Amino acid sequence: MQGETHGYAQGDSARRVHLRDGVLAAVIAAAVVAAARAASSPDLLDLLLIVTGSLALAVHRRAPRAVLAVTTLCLFGYVVHAAPGSWAAFPVVVAVHAAARSGHRAYGIAAGAAFLTGYLGVLLASGPGAGETVERALLLLGWFLCAGVTGLIDKNWQAYLRQTEQRALDAERTREETALRRAGEERLRIARELHDSLTHSISIVKLQAGVAVHLAHKRGAAVDPALLAIQEAGGEAMRELRATLEILRTDGPHEPPPGTGLARIGELTERARAAGITLSVRVDGDERTLPADVDRTAYRLVQEALTNVARHAGRARTAVRLGYTEQALTVAVVDEGPCPPGAPITPGTGLTGMRERVAALGGTLVAAPRPEGGFAVRAELPLALPLPRTVSTR
Repeated sequence: MQGETHGYAQGDSARRVHLRDGVLAAVIAAAVVAAARAASSPDLLDLLLIVTGSLALAVHRRAPRAVLAVTTLCLFGYVVHAAPGSWAAFPVVVAVHAAARSGHRAYGIAAGAAFLTGYLGVLLASGPGAGETVERALLLLGWFLCAGVTGLIDKNWQAYLRQTEQRALDAERTREETALRRAGEERLRIARELHDSLTHSISIVKLQAGVAVHLAHKRGAAVDPALLAIQEAGGEAMRELRATLEILRTDGPHEPPPGTGLARIGELTERARAAGITLSVRVDGDERTLPADVDRTAYRLVQEALTNVARHAGRARTAVRLGYTEQALTVAVVDEGPCPPGAPITPGTGLTGMRERVAALGGTLVAAPRPEGGFAVRAELPLALPLPRTVSTR
């Protein structure tokens, strides 16, 4: 889309330039015709030569050499036919300037010299005085020299502008590459920090839980369900952490970490029950395949909400509700914990992360104490990708 917009802008700019060239050519033709009528009574051939040679200047950017040839021949024909004043050379001067500007300096010099030589021949044949002939010749020579010099200056200026623009583009690309490199270095730093700070600790927890389970089996004692839940949760955490570290260490698109979709919400709720939470799960509507981002966000919402229940609600009775409609998925986690109605809530990292995930999908989130006590988290996640909507902070 950005490339198409840039192309349209370039097309509009080119049309404006061509229109400006056409207007300039028409003005030059009108000025030379007016000068010819003021100096004499030009016939139809004279007017045709003047208009043709002048209007050809409208396409000097597309075909500078052809325009130089047509303008020089037409105005030289007018000079031979009518022997006008020096002003008749003005369209040729403009054509020489255009040729020099486009890089055809040799053609401009040749055309200017040829026109100047022919004009001198006409002057000598028409019989004006020697002083007037020399004056006109020097005047035309100065015009042609100025046209050539200004054309070269314009050409160099345009080259300078192009170089400046290219340097700006190169600098912008360098900044982008530097930013990407720094982002990659930051990802690697985060991956190292996560590995050093979390992987070791989680491995120790998982190992200790495994040893406890092994010893219980060896003694013939019943294994505490909470201990099994710790062992399973440790393994799941290690798998997700390794997947996250792999994402941080590599560039490009990645698959989401395993076990982060509603297809595995049963395992999540079983671990919550094993941790002592009295939990019920209900699904309303027709279950179906969800977009990957919606599926992963819904899983994370339930996971974080159940974690908060275990931490803050004393493992209170909790209900998980999933509602499927044509337009959205509704996720609700409601507990009967000790949180009183109207209690002030200070958003922590978990609740902030919930809001950020839901906002990224254009959904709404309400996380607040219930009027009858306890806490409720309700989110509505659109199944399409709508425009971003305001996230409720009630």
